[in-house]
Amino acid sequence: MTAQFDAVIAGHLCLDIIPDLSAVSPDRFPTLFQPGQLREIGPATCSTGGAVSNTGLALHILGVPVRLMGKIGDDAFGQVVRRIIDAYDPRLRDGMAVDPQASTSYTLVISPPGIDRLFLHCPGANDTFTAADIRYDLLERARLFHFGYPPLMRQMYRRNGDQLVAVFRQAKATGITTSLDMSLPDPSSPSGQADWPAILRRVLPFVDIFLPSIEEILFMLRPNDYRRMVAQAGSGGILPLVTPGLLTSLGRELLELGVKIAGLKLGDRGFYLCTAGQDALASLGRAGPADLAAWAGRELWAACFQVRVAGATGAGDATIAGFLTAFLRGLPPEEAVTAATAVGACSVEAPDALSGLRPWEDTLDRVRRGWPRRPLTVNAPGWWFNPAYRIWQKT
Repeated sequence: MTAQFDAVIAGHLCLDIIPDLSAVSPDRFPTLFQPGQLREIGPATCSTGGAVSNTGLALHILGVPVRLMGKIGDDAFGQVVRRIIDAYDPRLRDGMAVDPQASTSYTLVISPPGIDRLFLHCPGANDTFTAADIRYDLLERARLFHFGYPPLMRQMYRRNGDQLVAVFRQAKATGITTSLDMSLPDPSSPSGQADWPAILRRVLPFVDIFLPSIEEILFMLRPNDYRRMVAQAGSGGILPLVTPGLLTSLGRELLELGVKIAGLKLGDRGFYLCTAGQDALASLGRAGPADLAAWAGRELWAACFQVRVAGATGAGDATIAGFLTAFLRGLPPEEAVTAATAVGACSVEAPDALSGLRPWEDTLDRVRRGWPRRPLTVNAPGWWFNPAYRIWQKT
C-alpha cells in the first residue's frame, strides 16, 4: 500500500498557559501567591506542548507529511489545542482522540524574570491514553510511527508497561517503522517508582528507533550509576561526566534489548548514534533505508552547532525531528546525526519549542555554509574525526 503521509506522532499532548509576569520583580515573587490578594499581571500566551506537538509540528515545519495522535477532552482547553494545530494544517489532527469524559491536559508555566520556572501540571487525558486510542488504520498508511513521553502517561507505565507494549506490538504488526522517545520521571512519583528495566525489556523488541536522553536512559537502565553521577556532578548536571566508553556500553545494551537504531541526546554535548548489524536492520519496516550497509554497525558522535541560546524548551524533540526527517528522506547516518544537531540548535535560538525552526533546505544550507560546531574531542580507542561531516565516528 502506498503511504499517504510519512509519519504518525503519538503520545503526550498538553496546553501550556504562560502568564506574562515580566512586571513582577524577583523580590515581589514570594508574595505573589499570598491568600486574599489580587495581583495584576500581563496577558497570557497559549501554546501546545508535549511530544505530539513538539516533535509532530517540528516535522511538519521541516516538510514531512505527518499526522498527530494525542488525546484531549471535549472542553474549552481542548478547543484551544485544536485551534493551535489547525493554524498549521487542520489535516494534522486526523488521528486525534477526543474523550468527552476526560479533561485536556494543561500546564501553568509560572516564569517571572530572574527566577527559575515553576510548573503546575494537570495530566488530564494523557493519563487515560491506552493502546485503544491509536488509529492503527492510519499507521497502515504511513511509514514511521513515533511515540513520546510514556513516563508522563499513567497507563503507559502501569502493570510493567502493558499498554505501551500493546501499542508497539500492534504498531509493528502493521509493517511500520517504530520510534520511541522518553521523558525523565520524578524519582518520587509513581512513574519514577516503575520497574523501567522490566518495561524496556518488554517493549524494546518492538522498537526500531529509540531516542532517549542520556539522563533518561541512565535513570531507567542504570539507576545506581545515574544517582552516583548526579551526586558527583552537583548542580552542574551529568553531561561533563559522560564518556565514550559509557555511550558505547549503553548503545550496545540497547541493541541487545532489541533496538535497531539507538540515538542518545546529550544536551550541549551533541548526539550519539549506535546501530545494529545489517540482518537486524532488514526488519526496520516501511521507512527502512534502501542502503542498509551504510547504516549497519555504525557508531557516531556529532557535536552541537554554535548558537546563542534563548531557551531549551523542546530542544530534544526538535533534535528527534531533525533525525527522523533525515531518516525518512533516505540520508546516510552521518547526515542524519548532523540534521539532528542542526535542528536542535535552531530550536534553542528561540525561547519556545518551534519558532526557531527553519524549513529543511534552509537548515541544511546553514550547515553547508560552514556553520561552526561546538568543540568536541573524543579521546578513546577507535574513535576518529571525519572532516567531511565534522563528526566523530568509531571504527
